[in-house]
Amino acid sequence: MSYGDPSKLKRKIILLLLAGIAILFIQFYYYHFLLMLGGFGLIVYAFFSIKSADGEEYRKEDAKPLLYYPIGIALASGIGAFFIKENILFCIFSMVGVIGLYAIIYGKVLLNFVGYKVYRGFYAFIAGFIFFAMGAGLAVLSLYYLPADQKESISINYWITTGNKSSLLEAQQNFTFGETEAGGSVVIVDTTQQFQSIDGFGYALTGGSAMLMNTKLTATQRLELLKELFLTEENGIGLSYLRVSIGASDLDEFVFSYDDLKKGQTDPTLSNFNLSYDTLHLIPVLKEILALNPKIKIMGSPWSPPVWMKTNNLPKGGSLKPEYYEAYSNYFVKYIKAMAAEGITIDAITLQNEPENPKNTPSLEMTAEEQALFVKKHLGPVFKANNIQTKIIVFDHNCDHPEYPIAILNDAEAKQYIDGSAFHMYLGEIDALSKLHNAHPDKNIYFTEQWTSGKGEFGGDLNWHTKNLIIGATRNWSRNVLEWNLAADPNFNPHTGDGGCDICQGALTIGDGSVTRNVSYYIIAHASKFVPDGSVRIGSNLIEGLPNVAFLTPQGKKVLIVLNETEEPKSFSIQFNGKTANANLTGGAVGTFVW
Repeated sequence: MSYGDPSKLKRKIILLLLAGIAILFIQFYYYHFLLMLGGFGLIVYAFFSIKSADGEEYRKEDAKPLLYYPIGIALASGIGAFFIKENILFCIFSMVGVIGLYAIIYGKVLLNFVGYKVYRGFYAFIAGFIFFAMGAGLAVLSLYYLPADQKESISINYWITTGNKSSLLEAQQNFTFGETEAGGSVVIVDTTQQFQSIDGFGYALTGGSAMLMNTKLTATQRLELLKELFLTEENGIGLSYLRVSIGASDLDEFVFSYDDLKKGQTDPTLSNFNLSYDTLHLIPVLKEILALNPKIKIMGSPWSPPVWMKTNNLPKGGSLKPEYYEAYSNYFVKYIKAMAAEGITIDAITLQNEPENPKNTPSLEMTAEEQALFVKKHLGPVFKANNIQTKIIVFDHNCDHPEYPIAILNDAEAKQYIDGSAFHMYLGEIDALSKLHNAHPDKNIYFTEQWTSGKGEFGGDLNWHTKNLIIGATRNWSRNVLEWNLAADPNFNPHTGDGGCDICQGALTIGDGSVTRNVSYYIIAHASKFVPDGSVRIGSNLIEGLPNVAFLTPQGKKVLIVLNETEEPKSFSIQFNGKTANANLTGGAVGTFVW
């Protein structure tokens, strides 16, 4: 038997294959089972419409192109499948199936062409059919492994908090992406644009916060509260980052360090070092937290070194004496090792809380030049000698002075030991973080403190903190956002005298057996519950009146946080992968959208 006119044979099979593949590509968009059957049906028909022949009369020059056509069409089908839906499995299996189909039809010819005399086409037919069945079958199966965002209907879950407290992190009815027309402004979420990784969201766990949890709540009440704070199941908000003070902060009952001595005494070898008052409340509470979330990141920040290391010998103000730079470096090492012995890993330390503010009790002034010298000649080498992996973070103060950390990082000798810089925003604008990033893009940025006042207004604080911190800080390269602080009592206690904050409202107000959730709780929860450690900030466009930020979680979920900073309701659309969903937020509301 003869193949007849080779050109007609090739034209027929190619047209049938292309038609079948085209229909399959169409069904990628519409996911209709009949389209899938039709596409594969045409491809199968291409095989059954060709009569088998021995191929002995087929000339080599006619058979040679048959080596190229299956490869070309297989590659085209695979590349098309990948670029349309980015499904590498479908890409690979489609190519296998197409090659198998060609092997069925032209198997004998090809085998004869390469030198094998095949007088019965049975083996070529079987080999080709196996390839085709395997490729086509696995290609169909691979459609079940498409990412969730590439399926026909993507459901969006979302939660809102309103400025009038009518909704407080309240789940709303789900809605879906589709082919709908965009309504109003459009927020485009783009996973191909990726920026910094996220370490987490949380609070300062001050000594006072720990004391209230330990003394005002029963063990059962405390455990239930910690589950709510540090887990994500049910009503949990999934806090993933904490800042603790190294020694006392101004929200402890009183001032203490880990090497307190009588007036006039010194201890340069730190023989008197101990974790002191922190063993009563802070460390026990941290251990309970770690039992729930062992991966939580903890940052330590000192408000003051022991007074005998200071120029004024007082808890408030003063500077670190140069002769104690080495001792203070070893003080950090002893702290990190002592906490590790308690089962608590300190992920990072800042050199000094608010080094330009001498008004807190306790506090310490430290210039950029002093921080650079301290790091490059003392702390950095001491950490290296002791194999301390804890990150060193500089500055830890306001956005009005980004030149401070820039000056430190401009010192190459100091920079080698430094992980990044930390900011607060009691002064300045949040874009100061980007100024630092642009100057030193290889170093990390953290946002470590912002308080809410006991005299503040819920809606105003929700709006300002969400816009500037949750959205603003992360859009300006911060890896975390921390509020100040986790808990206070109804009278904003405890705090130190003469410089301790007496109107700092905690995220929680803890009384005798009672817990009230304040505005800072909801500010952080809108991010912490949905954006875990290891997430990445992704692209989203800014819209007037609707500041927003987007993240991609390690589980592949997309999280979009949107604030309606106006007083009027706003409708807008969320666009992702060519699909659109319409949403709205009442005036002053925050929404977290997850899909």
